[in-house]
This record gives sequence, structure tokens and C-alpha cells, in this order.
Amino acid sequence: MNADSRMTLRWPAVIAAAVALLAIGAGSAYVVMRSAARPTVGAAGQPVAPGRPAGASGAQPPAGTPSSEGALPDVAVTLTPEAVERAGIRLAQVTAGTGGSTLRLPGVIEANAYKQVVVTPLVAGRITRVLAELGQSVRRGQAIAEIFSPELSEAETRYVSARAELDAHERELQRTEKLVEIGAASRQELERLHAEHTSKLTSVESARSRLELLGLSGSAIAGLAPGKDVGAVIAVPAPITGVVTERMANSGVNVDSTTKMFTIVDLSTVWVVADVYEKDFSRVRVGSTASGTTKAYPDVVLPGRVSYIDPQVNPTTRTAKVRIEVANPRERLRLGMFADVSIEGAEHTSSARIPRTAVQNVDNRTVVYLADPRQPGRFIEREVHLGDSSSSDVDVLSGLEQGDTVVSDGSFFVRAERERLGLRPARISQSGGRPPAQASEGVANLQETKVLHGAVVVQ
Repeated sequence: MNADSRMTLRWPAVIAAAVALLAIGAGSAYVVMRSAARPTVGAAGQPVAPGRPAGASGAQPPAGTPSSEGALPDVAVTLTPEAVERAGIRLAQVTAGTGGSTLRLPGVIEANAYKQVVVTPLVAGRITRVLAELGQSVRRGQAIAEIFSPELSEAETRYVSARAELDAHERELQRTEKLVEIGAASRQELERLHAEHTSKLTSVESARSRLELLGLSGSAIAGLAPGKDVGAVIAVPAPITGVVTERMANSGVNVDSTTKMFTIVDLSTVWVVADVYEKDFSRVRVGSTASGTTKAYPDVVLPGRVSYIDPQVNPTTRTAKVRIEVANPRERLRLGMFADVSIEGAEHTSSARIPRTAVQNVDNRTVVYLADPRQPGRFIEREVHLGDSSSSDVDVLSGLEQGDTVVSDGSFFVRAERERLGLRPARISQSGGRPPAQASEGVANLQETKVLHGAVVVQ
């Protein structure tokens, strides 16, 4: 009886204790969650997200997030002397750039298309003689081939016949006019003969025009007359003075008015055609002063002007054709020769020049590797912006200064070491022109990597 009473008294106490514990736990959790959700007010009175320092702006991206604009931060790679020697690394000093406004481009010498003619015959027939060889210089009007043409023979025969009929009709007309004067012939008969004379004269003129269209000269036409032999061979004259660059004609070949026999080019002027990249379009215009040089004649400067800029951009190379017409009085320039083209009128001036082999591409950016003068074997990857270039050197618009030392040979090895480590430094927006190595304190913009006998240390 007493035991049952004690058990009845304990259950209410246990239940009350459990409810009290649950209430205390819920209140504590509410207080903690509310404190965590309350924004922190920074020095400027703006709320700061939890976990961010009070002095940081809420709109600023987290550290290490690449910016859509800005330069790549510097990355330092330290190599041992053995690694430097094994990679064949050579250094080159940054020199003064051209300092001018010249755009240098590679070009190719092509024929002046306005002075290039494809020779086709005016009559159909068979080639009997070829009088011009490949590479031969010819003068305008010079016979370069002969063609036997039945069509020409038929046209000459028609002209001779029409002319003979006209001569006979003119004599009859003269007799009739005399008979009309003495009253032996009627006026009606004379008018009929005048109408027929006009028709005969028209036939002769038509036959003569046909011979002229077939290429027969005026003196040759005048020599055609009844009783004389009618020729069937016609000479093909050179339409311009120039050089035969193509010959498709051979004796015995049948040709018509669409058959290509020769190509003749006047080489007194030629075109130098170059490709201009899209980024340099603003630096070139029609009329810009230009010049060119060739390896065959390095001491001969070919002056000229930009005469044409292709309005279409090659979708593959992102370049447009630029044409420069230059004089070639001695015909020393040959079609297909390479030329170095210089176009005046650029809008900026470069300040530094480095070897082309020193430049490496990282994504869509260009970088070089600076040698640290205070620590041998330490190389700093720095983004640069390039300008004009030649076959061996390239101008640097920003990122380097005269007197700096860069890796000229072996830069690919340094880049490979940096990529092998998987380093992808963040891009940090810079307001100034110097690289991010000189950014303000508080921004981690330099990553240090050391390669020591195969062991990699990242700092």
C-alpha cells in the first residue's frame, strides 16, 4: 500500500522535470540562432555578412574569385641551378622599342590584277604556230600565235563576194543615170537601182564589220579583192606589253573563243598583299604611306601607299587583306616573293622590346617570365600587352620596362612547371598600368613556388 503511493508521487515530478529541460533547450537555441542572424554593422554603417570582417564591403567578391576584368597576379617560380641548366634557360634584357608609329606586317608580292590579261582567240580553229614562250617579254600587238580558221576564210569570201556585187551594181547605176539623161531609161528604173545600191553597200559594210570582229586588221581587209587568194590563217596579237606567265597553247590544239591560250602580266607595278589583324584595323587606312623590303634585295626599299583594304574579315584568321601598289621598273620583284611591309600611321608608341620566344600564352592572355636580379633562379610570371612585332622581336605596350630581364629561351619550361603545379592565380582588377605585383597591401597577389630537386614547395 505504501509502495504504490510512493510510485504515484514520483511520476508527476519526472514529467515536470522533462518539460523544464525542453523549455530551457528551446530558449537557448532561439537565442543562439537570433544572434547569428543579426547583421554586423561596419565602420561606415553598412551591414556586413556573417564571417566577413567589419571593414570589408558586402559587394566585394570573396578572395580568390577571378575577376572578369583585370590583370593576372604575378606567380614566382624558383628553380635550382641544376634545373635552370637542364631547361636551357637563357635571359635577355628588355630593350627600347621602335618608338614610332609603324605597323609591320608580312606580305606576299602578287600581280597587279588590273594589268593582267588572259588571252583568248577571236576565231575558232586550230593552232598552227606558237610564237611566245613561257616567261618571255612581249610587246602590245606582237603576234604570239597563229590559228587556221575556216570561219575566217568563210567571212573573207563573203566580204569579197559582197564587194564584187557592189562594184558591178555601181557600174550599172552609172549607165542607167546616163540613159535617164537622154530619155532612154525611166526614172522609176533609176530609183529601183538606187535602192538596190543601198542594200549592196550595207552587205559590204556588214561583211567588213564581221572581219574586224574576227581580228583582221584594216590593211588586211583593204587587201581583199576578187582574184586574190583568201587566207585562212590569222595571228593572235598580244593585248598588252608584259611577260607571259602562263602558256596553254600548243600547235595542233583546237580552240574557240573561250579557250585560254596565254596569261600576260604587266610587271611594271605589282601588289604587296598583307594580312592585318582585327586589333590593328584602326591603325590602317586607304592612302597610308607604306614601304616594303624583300630578302632578295634587302637594301632596296619599295615605297608605296595603301590602295585597298578588304571590307571582309577572314572568319578563321580574323584578318583582312591590305593591298599596297609598288613600282617594279626593272622587274626584279617576282610573283610570290615574301616581303616585310611597314605601314605608317599607327596611333600609339611602344616603349619596350623583347624576343618573340619570351612570350607565352595563358588562356587568352600573354605572359613573360621576369628574372629576379636579387635571387638567381627565381622567375616571376607577369602579364603583358603586346604591340608591333617582327620575325624575331615584339614590342611590349605595358607590363615591362627597359632594363628588365626576361627568359628568352626556356620560357616554356617555366610555364610548364607553373601549370604542372595546378596554379591558376586569380585575376585582380588594377586601376594603374603596372602589374599586380605592385598592388596595395592586404591583397595576396604573389604566389611563390619552389622546385628543389623534384620536390615542390608552394608558399
